[in-house]
Amino acid sequence: MRTSRFAAATVLLALAVAACGGASPSGKGGDSAAFEITKDTPPAKGAVDTVTWSLYAEPQSLDYAYAFDYHPNTVLANVCEQLMRVTPDLKVEPGLAAAAANPDPKRWVYTIRDGVKFHDGSTLTADDVVASMRRHMDPKVGSYWVSAYQNVDKIEKTGPMEVTVHLKRPDQLFNEEMGTSAGTIESAASLAKEGYGTPDVGVNCTGPFSFESWQKGQSINFKKFADYWDKALAPKVSTLTMVFIPDPAARVNALLAGEVDGGYLLPPPGFPKLRTATNGTLYFGPNTTAVNLIPTNLKGTLGDLKVRKALSMALDRDGIIKAAAGGAATPAKAPGATGAWGIAPDAAKEYYAKLPALTRDVAGAKKLVEEAGATGKKIVIATSTLSPEIGVIANAVQSAGQAIGLKVELKAVAPEAYTALFSDPKAREGIDLVMTIWYDSTPDPLEFYGILRTGDFSNYGGYSNPEYDALVDEANAQADPAARAATIAKLQEIAVRDVVWIPLYEPPHSMFLNKRLTGAPTSISQLVYPWAARLGSAG
Repeated sequence: MRTSRFAAATVLLALAVAACGGASPSGKGGDSAAFEITKDTPPAKGAVDTVTWSLYAEPQSLDYAYAFDYHPNTVLANVCEQLMRVTPDLKVEPGLAAAAANPDPKRWVYTIRDGVKFHDGSTLTADDVVASMRRHMDPKVGSYWVSAYQNVDKIEKTGPMEVTVHLKRPDQLFNEEMGTSAGTIESAASLAKEGYGTPDVGVNCTGPFSFESWQKGQSINFKKFADYWDKALAPKVSTLTMVFIPDPAARVNALLAGEVDGGYLLPPPGFPKLRTATNGTLYFGPNTTAVNLIPTNLKGTLGDLKVRKALSMALDRDGIIKAAAGGAATPAKAPGATGAWGIAPDAAKEYYAKLPALTRDVAGAKKLVEEAGATGKKIVIATSTLSPEIGVIANAVQSAGQAIGLKVELKAVAPEAYTALFSDPKAREGIDLVMTIWYDSTPDPLEFYGILRTGDFSNYGGYSNPEYDALVDEANAQADPAARAATIAKLQEIAVRDVVWIPLYEPPHSMFLNKRLTGAPTSISQLVYPWAARLGSAG
């Protein structure tokens, strides 16, 4: 629920633990607020015939250009692959590109891996890479990942197995984004088919599992791909079925009953039951996620900085964490997650420590509203049954807003339409505030802070600051991670100062796995890494 964009990866275990508050022991029983980070699950010992996995919602499409949320990316991570790969230990390495070079600041050159087969048996070529990448730049496609290509001038085949990306300006983040859906490579011939990515047509990729069938409203089915190029990730699962269970309670019950073998991004109200399950284990893994409120209409009541500050000051973050996250989270001070600073984890902690604490001050907040002349003015926040957290947070915002003199209205959005709030401007009409569970897909915090520049696809409120934009360009031109991180720290300070987004909390990544299985990564890297290829028998 992008509730987020950019979709998965990054961060060292130590930083992830720090991001989640250190935490007391989790596992079976105990305080529902206690949790610890588990980096991974033990390697699989053998093959299994079938695995059934739960998703909280059905993907609207399997077209990688629109894979902008948790559920489509959880599916596609096992079916399609990218030029680069984000690994479970949260590093970026070559994927379908055997090598990536940056011979000068305005060029990225990719050597395409030989011998890779698509699921239909055809061979990967440079032409497929060019066609797949250019789609993001085609206005007719309307890619949700267009921002990753904002600095691209042209993409061309420069050798039998070589592709060169020419940039308008230096862009260090571009290569890291090639480990996300922005770098997904598909068969050019298949992309040309009408209805690509739909239940009838499916997809034709190179991943460890191939698309078999899609029962609309029920499940998507896959089988292991015998000709998969990466023998180290040859699937141990013969048949993989992903079922859609939108009701949170039903999803938890299905896990407890063994009707499904596992799931990611679990509903916090179900944590107590899942902790004490006898048929599996609830894991908390490294995350790059922060839960925020996004002011989507800076021309309305929230266009006044004093009002945004006031609303932030009035929120009971500790109460929200207990009610929305089952206690498994820590209050946030910035909109970008601390777990998303994989390029400089130690420095990130120092930068974060210097930020002001977001303490609750209802009286001070009410005074700011009065100073802004906003008493009695209306704010509309979206709510939905898609996830329990959305409704809990919307109600908390309504209570906080009314306590400081604002009129906060809730606007119900259908579960299947909530993701559209993050991709379709028309869906946001009449809405001032949206709750998001926002993740980064790379080890670089510039992925998040870059989206707040003027005109970016995910700059939903239309925030514009020339100083900020210049710093984004400066950071993107810095090849040295430490220097880039220092510049991004300035962006973080401005975003906090201007309350571009309102930070709430940082949760760990959650996963439940039946005891008959092991091998799945616990971190948010599962959104871009073929996690199901590592699944197998535990005994």
